[in-house]
Amino acid sequence: MGVAMHIINVAAVLFAALAGVAVLALIILYFVDSSQRVDAIRRNYPVVGRFRKLFSSLGEFFRQYFFAMDREELPFNRAQRDWVGHAAEGIGNTVAFGSTRNTNVPGTPIFVNAAFPPLDDQFAKTAPLVIGPEARQPFTAPSIINISGMSFGAISRPAVLALSHGAKKAGIWLNTGEGGLSPFHLEGGCDIVFQIGTAKFGVRDETGKLSDDKLREVAAHERVRMFEIKMSQGAKPGKGGILPGEKVTPEIAAIRGLKVGQDGISPNRHAEVDDWGDLLDLIHRVREVTGKPVGIKLVVGAPEGIQGLFDEITGRGPESAPDFITIDGGEGGTGAAPMPLMDLVGMSIRESLPMVADMRNAAGLKDRIRLIASGKLINPGDIAWAIAAGADFVTTARGFMFSLGCIQALKCNRNTCPTGITTHDPRFQKGLDVGDKQERVARYAKQIIKEVEIIAHSVGVAEPRLMRRAHVRIMQDNGQSVPMNDTLKRYNQATGS
Repeated sequence: MGVAMHIINVAAVLFAALAGVAVLALIILYFVDSSQRVDAIRRNYPVVGRFRKLFSSLGEFFRQYFFAMDREELPFNRAQRDWVGHAAEGIGNTVAFGSTRNTNVPGTPIFVNAAFPPLDDQFAKTAPLVIGPEARQPFTAPSIINISGMSFGAISRPAVLALSHGAKKAGIWLNTGEGGLSPFHLEGGCDIVFQIGTAKFGVRDETGKLSDDKLREVAAHERVRMFEIKMSQGAKPGKGGILPGEKVTPEIAAIRGLKVGQDGISPNRHAEVDDWGDLLDLIHRVREVTGKPVGIKLVVGAPEGIQGLFDEITGRGPESAPDFITIDGGEGGTGAAPMPLMDLVGMSIRESLPMVADMRNAAGLKDRIRLIASGKLINPGDIAWAIAAGADFVTTARGFMFSLGCIQALKCNRNTCPTGITTHDPRFQKGLDVGDKQERVARYAKQIIKEVEIIAHSVGVAEPRLMRRAHVRIMQDNGQSVPMNDTLKRYNQATGS
């Protein structure tokens, strides 16, 4: 009994001490809040006003996990993320009872099922497609879906390794992003597209200009199949990237051609490219030096802008054309970008892709220039729509980030990514197991290709690239759908294009 009373007395003393500490802390916070001049809420409502900021920061968490419906969230809703997660895990993606998608939303694509679709023995796998017939080393690309640009530096070493190995297993290509070619891109043995950003990272000389010698060094790697000259990207058209100096480690500095601790600043455009003619000259230079296909990546701002490219090609001849054009929609993503650019600048891929495809075809360049669609296309319906609209290939970055385990924490612009994908903090990176994640990457790629082929078969064709716009109807605001071709005709008539 005496021992029990002693324990109770000690507990009471501890409780009183803790209560005293808590009261003292509240008094200190009261005087701190009431005397500070930065936050009006905390000054007018000391201590209590702190809960507003706390609940605001937690709101994102609660909405994502408890309150948002499956189709409500942006930039990607739970249904989209779950599909990628199930595909990456290798579990079934079949659903029960009925669709949760509201197909009456204007702009929704609806695929036209055939009355007599091909039988199982009449299906065909998507055939490889040659890119760059004018190059000394054309690339026969095997897959319609591939990994879009994500730089080492923007994403972590284990993330790059998992993507590289996973891409090899799935038979797809991996774009390096503008941060240069790292050993981790090469380790998996996949096909690689080397992206040349406006800062020329990885292929720049001491003054920051494009180096032919560095281009040859990169092209000497057999697995580097193509070069992509990045003009702009969907999340920040007209704005270059910035890698803070504190993130430029000796490893990243060596890859990018920077000094340790030097800010990696990408200009808003290529300094030597003032017009479409200059761009074709640059494409020719890189293709001649490397011997490999060269294309461009850009965001379309208006029809008359991109039309100038095709006019210039027509004047020079088809041999001057880029081997491919990657069209990034204004809805594209990035690690960090100013909100006005992310929200308001650049045409959507839903509008720009069919428009550019029509311009290319009208110029007689359908078999000369391959179109690659990029920008928020992560599920089978997105890919199938893009192929039907005129794309030859589709690339995605965020789809493969989800396959790596991204939870859309929206912390890409900080060094605190909880899944280890966009951080260089070893504490978080340890959670990204390369062996497991490469399998997830491969399974996601294979599953999305399989389900795009299922859509193609349902509309009555043997493989996806045989789909046409007539196979897709677009929902209108009056609750009726019309063929995709009709919506484009109306747009062309309205704009006079």
